Amino acid sequence: MLCFFASKGGVGCSTAAASTALFSAQQRDTLLVDLRGDLPDVLGVPADGPGLADWMTAESALPDTLARLEVDATERLSILPLGPSPALVERSRDEAMSLRLAERTRVLASLLQFDGRQVIIDLGIPDSSFSAVLAAADRSLLVMRPCYLAVRAAALVPPPDEVVLINEVGRYFRPNDVAAAIAAPVDVVVMRDIDVARRIDAGLLMARIPKSLKPLAKLL
Repeated sequence: MLCFFASKGGVGCSTAAASTALFSAQQRDTLLVDLRGDLPDVLGVPADGPGLADWMTAESALPDTLARLEVDATERLSILPLGPSPALVERSRDEAMSLRLAERTRVLASLLQFDGRQVIIDLGIPDSSFSAVLAAADRSLLVMRPCYLAVRAAALVPPPDEVVLINEVGRYFRPNDVAAAIAAPVDVVVMRDIDVARRIDAGLLMARIPKSLKPLAKLL
């Protein structure tokens, strides 16, 4: 189970998770778990029905009902979407709901651990809502860009097992600098590519994965 997360928004966390899942699905059945709410749009897959947020907040939710929420992206790739429900963080302010979310998160983490497929999670910026999922992951992957703000923000999130660096030409920080600052290895470097954004905007990321994203396949 691979869990992608970020220390700040807009660094490419969802794109990295979605692309890694596409590479994985070329070889084996894969489940892409959307805890941020962006993955259906990133992949151009309609997901207008109920989602994980509804399961998390329902008064009663059986574990086997999660599979009914999955949306097929390709023959071997399924998405467990977050769904259109209000933000879980807003709902967690109620004490009873907060306790329910904590319990459901533990159940979710356990189910994902024992899923027979390759499980890839887009956690976004982590908070207490999904801490159990991050803790259960086999590998946690911090997606970031080589900038001072991202490095500083990384001090506010859990330490990762590895860093996925979305690099840009002309940046002052090099991969070795980032690895030293985060105290985690930078095993994958992906160069920022405008073609990736264009494909996502057009809903064509699944049609042909840009070459710039191929380093992500090393994570599998």
